[in-house]
Amino acid sequence: MDELLVRQMPHSVEAEQAVIGSMLIEPRCIADVISAIKSDDFYVEQNKNIFEIIFSMFNNAAKIDPVTVLNELRAAGLATDQSREYLLKLMEITPTPQNVMEYAGIVRDKAVLRRIADTGSEISNMAMDPSAGESGPVLDFAEQRIYGIRQGRTVGGLEPVSLVLVDFYAQLSEKAKNGGNIPGYASGLTDLDNAIMGLNKSDLIIIASRPGMGKTSIALNMALHVAKSTKKSVAMFSLEMSREQLCMRLLASEAFVSLKQLQTGNLTDEEWRKIAAASSTIGATDLRLDDNPSLTVADMNAACRRLPNLGLVVIDYLQLMTSAGKTVNASNENRTQIVSDISRMLKIMAKELNVPVVCLAQLSRANESRTNKRPMLSDLRESGAIEQDADIVLGLYRDDYYNQESEIPNVAECIILKNRRGETGTVELRWLPEYTTYASVERRHEDE
Repeated sequence: MDELLVRQMPHSVEAEQAVIGSMLIEPRCIADVISAIKSDDFYVEQNKNIFEIIFSMFNNAAKIDPVTVLNELRAAGLATDQSREYLLKLMEITPTPQNVMEYAGIVRDKAVLRRIADTGSEISNMAMDPSAGESGPVLDFAEQRIYGIRQGRTVGGLEPVSLVLVDFYAQLSEKAKNGGNIPGYASGLTDLDNAIMGLNKSDLIIIASRPGMGKTSIALNMALHVAKSTKKSVAMFSLEMSREQLCMRLLASEAFVSLKQLQTGNLTDEEWRKIAAASSTIGATDLRLDDNPSLTVADMNAACRRLPNLGLVVIDYLQLMTSAGKTVNASNENRTQIVSDISRMLKIMAKELNVPVVCLAQLSRANESRTNKRPMLSDLRESGAIEQDADIVLGLYRDDYYNQESEIPNVAECIILKNRRGETGTVELRWLPEYTTYASVERRHEDE
C-alpha cells in the first residue's frame, strides 16, 4: 500500500530540464521544439511555466535568453527567489542542445503514458459506475479517448489561440509548398475540385439527388481517385449495394468496359485485358468496402479508428442508416430527430478522425412538383439538421433524366448548394452511362 501511495505518474525531470536548457542555449531550436511538444507535456509545474513563457516570447518574436526569460517570468508573477539560479542550472546540466529533439521525444512519450493512465482510470470509473447502463457507450468512449491519444490530440478542452496559430502557420507553410494547388484531396473531377478546394480534412460533404442520378457512381469515383492518388486508406460503407456490385462498378469505370458486358460476362479479348489491368490498379489501393446494412455511425467510427492511414470515408447512404436501433425510413414522428442525430454524429466523426467524410443522401420529392427540377437546399429540410451540419452540399441533376429529348444528353450539373470554403454555383460534369461513371467536361475534348 505504501508503494502505491508514493508511486508517481511517468515523467522525466532530466529530459524536461534538457529541453528548456537547450532552448535557452540555442534559441534557433525553439521552432522545432514547439512543433513537437506542448506545455501540457511537462510534468513539473516550474518547467511547464518556463516553457509557456518561452513559447509566448517566441510567438512575439522577442529575444530569448536567461535574462529576458527571467524578466517575463517576473512580469507574469511566476518567478521565485530561486528562478535565476534554476535557469542557469538548466543551461549548465544540459548535455548538448544538438540532441534537443531526443529530449523532447522523451518528454512527449512520458506525457502519452500519463494520458493513457488517466484515460484508463476514467474508463475504469465509468465501467464500475452502477448507472453506466449498457457497455456500448462505455466502449465507444474508451475507443474515442485512446484514438485521440494515438493521434496526438486531446478530446475537447479550451486551446490557447497562440497554439492554434502555430498549427495554422504550419498548415499554411505546407500549402505554400504545394505550389498554390487545392489544399484538399483531389476527387478526380477537376472543375469540382477547383470550386470546393478538394476534399478537406474534417469536412462533412453531402452529395444529394433523387434516385437514379448517379450518387453512388460519383462517390466511387472520388473514393478510387483518393485511394490511388494519396496511397491512403479509404473506407466505403455501402448500406444498399453489395461489395460485389461495388467492385463491378469500379471495374466498369476504371477499365471503360460496359457494365452490361460485365454483368453478362460476354467480353472480348480486349475487354478482358482492360479488366485485368483495371483489377491490378484497383487491387493495389487500400480501398476498403463494408456492405453491412445495419451499421450505425458509432460502428463506422470504431472501424475507421482502427485504420492507421485513413484518408477518406464514404457512406452510401444517409436514409438507410440506423440510430438507436431505428431506421431513418421508419414511419414514426421521430424521423426528423433520427436524421438530425445521424448528421450531427457524422460531423463529429469527420472532426475526430480529421478526414473528409462524404455521405450520400436522397432528396425529398419536393423538386418533382416544380417546373425547374434542379435540387435546392430546402429539399434537404425533411432531413433534419443536415444542411447546417454539412460543410459542403452538392446536388446532382441531369436534364435527360426527366426529358428524354434533352438537347444536352449525358451532361450532368453538380450544383454546389452550400460551400463553407467558397462560393456556390454549378459545375458541369460528363455522365458516361455505359460505364456508370462521371468525368470532367474537358475529358470529352481529350477523348475526341
